[in-house]
Amino acid sequence: MERSVITNYINANKERFLNELLDLLRIPSVSADPKYAGDVNKTAEAVKQRLIEAGVDNVEVSPTKGYPVVYGEKIIDPKKPTVIVYGHYDVQPADPINLWHSPPFEPVIKKTEVHPDGAIFARGACDDKGQMYMHVKAFELMMKTGTLPCNVKFMIEGEEEVGSANLGDWIIKNKARLKGDVILISDTSMIAKDIPSIDTGLRGLAYMEVEVTGPNRDLHSGVYGGAVANPVNVLCKLIASCHDENNHITIPGFYDEVLELTNAERAELNLAPFDINEFKKDLNIEQEQGEEGYTTMERTGIRPTLDVNGIWGGYIGEGAKTVLPSKAFAKISMRLVPNQNSDVISKLFQKYFESVAPKSVKVKVTPHHGGEPVVVTPDSPGFKAASLAMTESFGKKPVPTRGGGSIPIVALFKKELGLDSILFGFGLDTDALHSPNEHYGLFNYYKGIETIPLFYKHFSELTK
Repeated sequence: MERSVITNYINANKERFLNELLDLLRIPSVSADPKYAGDVNKTAEAVKQRLIEAGVDNVEVSPTKGYPVVYGEKIIDPKKPTVIVYGHYDVQPADPINLWHSPPFEPVIKKTEVHPDGAIFARGACDDKGQMYMHVKAFELMMKTGTLPCNVKFMIEGEEEVGSANLGDWIIKNKARLKGDVILISDTSMIAKDIPSIDTGLRGLAYMEVEVTGPNRDLHSGVYGGAVANPVNVLCKLIASCHDENNHITIPGFYDEVLELTNAERAELNLAPFDINEFKKDLNIEQEQGEEGYTTMERTGIRPTLDVNGIWGGYIGEGAKTVLPSKAFAKISMRLVPNQNSDVISKLFQKYFESVAPKSVKVKVTPHHGGEPVVVTPDSPGFKAASLAMTESFGKKPVPTRGGGSIPIVALFKKELGLDSILFGFGLDTDALHSPNEHYGLFNYYKGIETIPLFYKHFSELTK
């Protein structure tokens, strides 16, 4: 396949490719909030229609106990290799809305310092509608130009942002039609627009909600303050106790199964281009912080974490109200590394929180979703094909990196289907994923559509 065939087709269809993505971004497919259920299902139907238009066969919106999986396939020759494309059409909540510079579900294109050619600002622009849709358009390109070299199966789900709770059952029920050779995923980032990279691993996740209850009702802080435990104060102390002065997590047994990298492996990881001053400038912070004895690259890729994602309790309205609250709440996530297990860590966290809580309060810990860490071997045909594709597209070899995020279902793909997942991301860490003003560069969007067909070409050649 000549690159000119790819670039000519993209250039002839750029405006349509963009407008179709903008239409998807206008649908608020927030899987975490039941009030958006209709919109999530509407997005599934929209993805189905786009797959059909691209030339995918047997496309269906396949039900689960939650939101459906959009599945379709193109089998050109059963003897040829099969690529399974995974992505998700659901998005994170847009809150806090007041921090968005434009409405989160009314996409706009603006130029930025990082994206001088323009970026799409909208919830889901990068995670994952923009990156998922690159694969749909890349497939269309190969179909229309007669260059599709192997079989393709699409598996696009609607619950990734809430832990893919029902995808596992769906995969088990559909094992027969999910036979393939590799899973291709674009839901990660690369180092920079001019520094392509491919993740060789992802951290796992254990997500908890904590409820601390004190007195049986909210109290007057003047009448009862100093005599009754304040659940907000207690919760803050409990959370603070989870780290020591070196930012090491204090939960007994937390590090027991952590796979420690050798000095040589750590040195190789730190060879990836990284400017700490640019890192601090981008975040507008004076000093980075993390576990003592590790670099920023290591802290975000190969070390486990414990972070508060939300905390609330008492009066948070306008003005003042001198209340001693009855309850306090927090949402806490822990990123995990090989060989940690999300169920084990969840139980260790619960046991620790309940054991250190004073008797003046009651503590309830509720585990939410979780996922296991994964490592991808760079020696596999899929990884080699991705590396060759990026080298051809960007003009330079991609850097192997460790992703700090989590895609809970990747470990299940390996367990149930026996397939490696190639983490073929084109977003940037600065694209404000999960944050207000999420965006995705036009360069990145079109570069993904250009590079993906090259993956198919090289993968087909490597697996003959």
